[in-house]
Amino acid sequence: MPTYTPPLRDMRFVMEELLDVPGELKALPAHAENDMDTIMAIAEEGGKFAAEVLFPLNQSGDREGCVLDQKTHEVKAPKGYKEAYKQFVEGGWAALSCDPEYGGQGLPIVVNQCVYEFLNSANQAWTMYPGLTHGAYECLHEHGTPEQKALYLPKITTGEWTGTMCLTEPHCGTDLGLLRTKAEPNADGSYTITGNKIFISSGEHDLAENIVHLVLARLPDAPQGSKGISLFIVPKFIANPDQSIGERNKIYCTGLEHKMGIHSNATCQIALDGAKGWLVGQPNKGLAAMFVMMNAARIGVGMQSQGLTEVAFQNALAYAKDRIQMRSLAGPKNPDKPADSILVHPDVRKMLLTAKAYAEGGRVLSLYCALLIDKELNHPDEAVRKECAEMVALLTPIVKAFITDNGWIATSHCMQVFGGHGYIREWGMEQYVRDARIAQIYEGTNGVQAMDLVGRKFSLAGGAVVDGFFDLVAEELTKAGKSEGASLIAERTTAALALLREVTTSLRGADTDTLGAAAVDTCRMFALVSFGWMWAKMAAAASAGDTPFHAAKIEVASYFAMRMLPQVEGLASQIKAGPEPMLAMGVEAF
Repeated sequence: MPTYTPPLRDMRFVMEELLDVPGELKALPAHAENDMDTIMAIAEEGGKFAAEVLFPLNQSGDREGCVLDQKTHEVKAPKGYKEAYKQFVEGGWAALSCDPEYGGQGLPIVVNQCVYEFLNSANQAWTMYPGLTHGAYECLHEHGTPEQKALYLPKITTGEWTGTMCLTEPHCGTDLGLLRTKAEPNADGSYTITGNKIFISSGEHDLAENIVHLVLARLPDAPQGSKGISLFIVPKFIANPDQSIGERNKIYCTGLEHKMGIHSNATCQIALDGAKGWLVGQPNKGLAAMFVMMNAARIGVGMQSQGLTEVAFQNALAYAKDRIQMRSLAGPKNPDKPADSILVHPDVRKMLLTAKAYAEGGRVLSLYCALLIDKELNHPDEAVRKECAEMVALLTPIVKAFITDNGWIATSHCMQVFGGHGYIREWGMEQYVRDARIAQIYEGTNGVQAMDLVGRKFSLAGGAVVDGFFDLVAEELTKAGKSEGASLIAERTTAALALLREVTTSLRGADTDTLGAAAVDTCRMFALVSFGWMWAKMAAAASAGDTPFHAAKIEVASYFAMRMLPQVEGLASQIKAGPEPMLAMGVEAF
């Protein structure tokens, strides 16, 4: 019963009127030929694939789930998934932003992110299969040897082979320094790898002919902790030199996790029983190499929740317009009908406006980050590349933590708009809530993201990166505030920014308990200011238009300024309370 329409008009607004993506790309030799017509043509086709091929499989895939054959260790994805993946590969979608040297199309990351929002809205669980594969591509592209790249990247680029990241073990989640999987060197340069992994998304399936696992393991006599971790390629089938499929490797799915959501993605328990693997990068430097994939995945997880927020909002809005129940508190709005649309009720409007503000704000921030990545990778000026890399590092925990927190809030709000119908499977809303919840947990819980922000990112370049960010935001808010439609959001965000600066300054040099207690609140405070900045830019750009679309941007910016941005004040008060309220009570008192 749910529906989905790719938000192409809003995507064009962000790409063209707000971020001037074509103009920015002209400074990048690798992407200078990508004009707006080209970008939107790709977006339209990507949206069509998402809406017409993937979306119809979302509910059926959720009901059917994946099935493991315990004898063969093979997993079958739900009906239609393999065929959809074949269309995806044949359409060249897997290769969209990959290096042409390995068969990629060489398009900008910002275009790829646009398409992936559509895919995640249509079917998040299916989209995880190619999404994780792209992370494996990026890791090997940066850290693989020339021989490894030549053997694996052409097949991974096209999507003929998929990829995973095998990190977590039963006794350790985020604390990877505790992992026990062992890698013993062989005379031929390979390694024999033994151990067990859990929570491996897309770890086994029938969509592609081979799966390239990137596995963290310990070499003999490796240092303890995270400094003794190495990274290995462990394919499901050994790849022959001509890229044909060789013998079955000793890496198997031994169980499927029974999850709250994303049922149609195979989340696997993996056993490596003397599997053959090959070292990626330097010995004992595997975690740094894997971080390429992990950081890509963190932005990708933000895009998952971005997609779910958009599709949930679309369905809740359509339902609210059609559902008539009770009368407006101010008197009948549709006296010819037995009741008014529930859209007249302030609380329903609050829930819808909150979801809309999160959906459209998240779209701008995530595409802004994608454009920064394009500049980081391709700008001819080294100083610009460095500046963009630092900004991406600073904003990655925001994209991951804030957009996923918002996805949980927004999908829950949108389910609430449906009333009792939202709790019924046929309407599709409860699936969005279930699917959204995992995003706050995997690829580093949002608490971990917050600690990364205050513990590491605030210290980049001795604090110069975050100070530079504050200066940039202040400058752009001043500029945006000159537009009448953006004056309110610019003024309110400027005040919030001042409070954020004060909090950030107070945390410099703080003890670990203070940082730990402040991290999550500071992360959300930082993110709200970032969204206020984006909404100020949107309102300023919309002030140049005279359509209902542009007027709505200004209205939502005002809603964000008056109803959502004030959270910053409460968060600042909580941070100033320090760690004592959390730590004063003894363990035995719990």
